[in-house]
Amino acid sequence: MIEGYAVPDFVSDFWHLYIAAATVIGIVAMMWLLKSQTTRKLAAGEDAELMHPTWDGDLQEFNNPLPRWWMFLFWFLLLFGVVYLVLYPGAGKFAGVWNWSSADQYKQEKDRVDAQFNEVLKPFMGKDLMAVSADPVAKEMGQRLFLTYCSQCHGSDGKGSSGFPDLTDGNWLFGGAPDDIKASIANGRVGEMPGGLAGDDKGAKEVANYVLMLGGKPHNAALAEAGKAKYAACAGCHGEDGKGNNAAGFPNLTDASWQYGGSEAAITESIVKGRKGGMPAQMENLGEAKVHLLTAYVWGLGGGAKPVAPAPVVAVEPAADAAAPAPAK
Repeated sequence: MIEGYAVPDFVSDFWHLYIAAATVIGIVAMMWLLKSQTTRKLAAGEDAELMHPTWDGDLQEFNNPLPRWWMFLFWFLLLFGVVYLVLYPGAGKFAGVWNWSSADQYKQEKDRVDAQFNEVLKPFMGKDLMAVSADPVAKEMGQRLFLTYCSQCHGSDGKGSSGFPDLTDGNWLFGGAPDDIKASIANGRVGEMPGGLAGDDKGAKEVANYVLMLGGKPHNAALAEAGKAKYAACAGCHGEDGKGNNAAGFPNLTDASWQYGGSEAAITESIVKGRKGGMPAQMENLGEAKVHLLTAYVWGLGGGAKPVAPAPVVAVEPAADAAAPAPAK
């Protein structure tokens, strides 16, 4: 492991030696082949050997020596390969004399760019997330970060798609307040629903209709009644009323926001097969400054919950004590 970057390794020294030997033997074999094909020269007046067959009537191929420029180029490439394997990794686990790795180079370049980026973002780091969200410069930079790191899943407009949440509505798993959003981006989230809780496909369809009934959506009343008892396996997470627990990541089944679809067929599929998704943690990859700016941008897309303002403190004057003695004149 190099600074958090996973480095693939061989399961045993055999494969390291096997690859190193195959590489070296291959280079030596090409050198021998090149040498064997360039040692003989045609004598004065000697014709090259005619290779058979002759095709298209008069097209013939002769066994002429390789052109000198081609031969020198081939030798140069072989020697270049030898020097490369001495300096850089390529022969099994041998790291090369310079001990270079792509992971180290990536990290150095990333650290250099992050240092420059953090300097630009320094004015926003001490500000409240709502204040950053209202800043037009910060919003523009946040949008660029969102398009680079988040749009692949949530879409360029933040409306998501099947399996990826809509960030512009008011329905949030794990909470939509600025601090909750920041925690989701920084630490990631894991969402999983086991399959097969309703038994067979028929039971899953019955539970799906009961879920539709809880949300006041069109459903089959007979199937919903049959699925009421089976829903008990789901109530532990989604609650008896189906409203879930957003803080724990259990979706509300009664609203119009469905990550994998809210039709009878889609709900039945979720019950039968289960669902497994999540969002990878981004703090290590992006750093505190980018996460802060992204949080402000995502919150500003319109779906973020407004933080609850603290109740104002009202000063209450103590009541006059009727029994207190009058002040002396």
